[in-house]
Amino acid sequence: MNYFTIQPPQHLAEYVRFFWVLEGEASLDNPYTHRSMADGCAELLFHYNGIFDELVQGNSIESSFQSGIGGQSQIVRRFIIKNNFGIFGAYLYPFAVSQLFSLPATELSNQMIDLQTLLGKEAHELNDKIMLARDNPSRARILSGFLEKKLPKIKKPQPGVFETIRHIITTNGMTNVEELAKRNFLSTRHFERNFKRFAGFSPKLFSRIIRFQSAVSYYGKKEKNLTSIAYDAGYYDQS
Repeated sequence: MNYFTIQPPQHLAEYVRFFWVLEGEASLDNPYTHRSMADGCAELLFHYNGIFDELVQGNSIESSFQSGIGGQSQIVRRFIIKNNFGIFGAYLYPFAVSQLFSLPATELSNQMIDLQTLLGKEAHELNDKIMLARDNPSRARILSGFLEKKLPKIKKPQPGVFETIRHIITTNGMTNVEELAKRNFLSTRHFERNFKRFAGFSPKLFSRIIRFQSAVSYYGKKEKNLTSIAYDAGYYDQS
């Protein structure tokens, strides 16, 4: 299994956390199953070698897309492939969804949608370029170029909300909604409505998802037991 990341150009870093690549071997006799956990961020996904299918209820199989977007999610999904594979992805801040596709992030929460459904002809052209690229650094340059052309067309952003979302991510969800609302000079109700539009979830649920991600990232490290992981992630009795 080969997994690595590629950093985006600096001018895209406020929307793209990183590009990533996952490559591996699988066969009919030895299939590979991937589990995607709850995640506060969205991903652009391109299967340039093989295509994963999704395992749904009862272990039945649903076909997946060659290229598409996985929205921020609070659910676990399972995917399977029975041949060698390669996936190129862009790990996006959730507010990038509204900026790239001109729709609220809530419309992509817990969803996986074919890119052509969102972008039409643009998606077909982008997909062809990604598939024909000679290597993954080239794919990163191609996708960066596409995003650079797409982002200037967006409406004026709301940096206060965007920065709040980044703050929750960088603090691993250890935040207080009322304090965040005050920081943005908004009532709690107005803040929550604005936040949900760009993050896809309410501030409290989004913070819980980020906190869960933080705990999962610690799991398996020898120097951390479950108690210390729970404490670091904010899962402790405050009484």
